[in-house]
Amino acid sequence: MTENRNEHVEVPRPADQPAADQLNADRPGVARDGLGRRRFMTLTGLGAAGAAVAGAAAAAAPSAAAAPGAERAPRLRFRKDGTYTIVQFNDTQDDEKIDRRTLELMRAVLDDERPDLVILNGDNITGGCDTPLEMRQAMNNVAQPMEERRIPWAITFGNHDEDSTPSSGVDEAQMLAFYRSYRHNVNGPTAKGVTGQGNSHLLIDGTNGRPAFNVWLLDSGRYAPGTIDGQDLTGYPTWDWVRMDQVDWYYRTSVELEERYRRAIPSLMFIHIPLWEYRFMWFGSVDGRTAADHERGAARHQIVGERNEEECPGPFNSGLFSAVQHRGDVKGIFCGHDHVNTYSGSYYGVLLGYAGNTGFGTYGLSGAERNRLRGARVYRLDESADGVLVDTTMRFASEFGIDLTADDQWMEPLPLPRGRA
Repeated sequence: MTENRNEHVEVPRPADQPAADQLNADRPGVARDGLGRRRFMTLTGLGAAGAAVAGAAAAAAPSAAAAPGAERAPRLRFRKDGTYTIVQFNDTQDDEKIDRRTLELMRAVLDDERPDLVILNGDNITGGCDTPLEMRQAMNNVAQPMEERRIPWAITFGNHDEDSTPSSGVDEAQMLAFYRSYRHNVNGPTAKGVTGQGNSHLLIDGTNGRPAFNVWLLDSGRYAPGTIDGQDLTGYPTWDWVRMDQVDWYYRTSVELEERYRRAIPSLMFIHIPLWEYRFMWFGSVDGRTAADHERGAARHQIVGERNEEECPGPFNSGLFSAVQHRGDVKGIFCGHDHVNTYSGSYYGVLLGYAGNTGFGTYGLSGAERNRLRGARVYRLDESADGVLVDTTMRFASEFGIDLTADDQWMEPLPLPRGRA
């Protein structure tokens, strides 16, 4: 589909497993085995030396429960005119030496949009960090554009965030604690007893001081297990999926919020790995894969944007979409993961979409066009509008005059804030 730069999507107004212990065995918040799309990765457990490094990392980063940033996190509230803007950056995905244009793009979008909240939606960093210090440098690089501007921000985790865990000893629980130590980070503690790290939600107060909108953050995991019930997954997708305990946590929490505030709170949901429903929407079909199928899907679901690679969901349909559609509070589910997809559409009352890819150090399109779709997604809210979410727009690096040549332009790590070196 031909790209529509600055594509503007108005939000349609709606009309009226195997045992959990077995499935969750490889997702305790530490490295999990799996295959990458662009290269083969063997992720192994930590030995004695790795355990020592992990201990050093734990001492260097504050615990999630005591994260100083959490104690003074800024309050999220709509502007006096009743509007609110959210920016989503996806797949910044570099080690301690980040491509300078990734930060240039982030800063340009932030300065132009002046958002009220930023979501770093997974694959914030990747492999190549060999020590806890390098891990902190990699995370600090992507935190600084918001910290410099005092903009509230939060993260989710993707499949590449723990690529450096075997060498550095720093896992997602420690990463979350480090992110939460920043003054303007608004991640809460991860939901207890739920698979993954960083599962939480962020209530945004309206001008009357009562919640007007909500943001759901879910950890969609890394890679599928090697076997389940003695059966391998050969022939199925190798990615992870949102697990049923996460779906249950969302559902129960959504109901509790409605009971507490006497109305369902409109919201957005951010996950890194897409759902199967993305592909169903694109083709307007479960089984069809023809151009005619897509034409039907595009017309029915008002799809805009590009699809340059197949969606990469996990092997199982998590049931998350069904739960969201039934509850009716989530107006859109947005992901990353597939770097050169930017499309979005309305799937039976819920927007499903990609945010493209912010990081210049990752794979992109082929040849000279490698960096054409580097960008960010913007969401505009108005508390007086039905459903609150008004529209969503892609912003691309080309709009800001950023160099798009197909090369790598790595820079030295940004200085760590005092007390984090």
